[in-house]
Amino acid sequence: MRRKKKIPLRRCVGCREMKDKRELLRIVKSNEGEIFVDPTGKKNGRGAYICKDKSCYEQAVKAKSLSREFGCEIPKEVYEDISQHLEEHGGE
Repeated sequence: MRRKKKIPLRRCVGCREMKDKRELLRIVKSNEGEIFVDPTGKKNGRGAYICKDKSCYEQAVKAKSLSREFGCEIPKEVYEDISQHLEEHGGE
């Protein structure tokens, strides 16, 4: 009898729903304080996740969810980078 593999779940900072980790885009704050998008989902640092959906992204920006998650101000370039990744990967 095979065991069912556990699916890792993460909470989206926009809609606050728990979803499969692979369905979400990961944003990382490294130990040096640098904030960037991690499409692989494996880089070191504190991670926050957002749905690959434009409406979730807009909610997160409006509520400043990433700033609250990381405890610092998020540079405008990071938001632009997230937006670009969402467009590339079919964000509605």
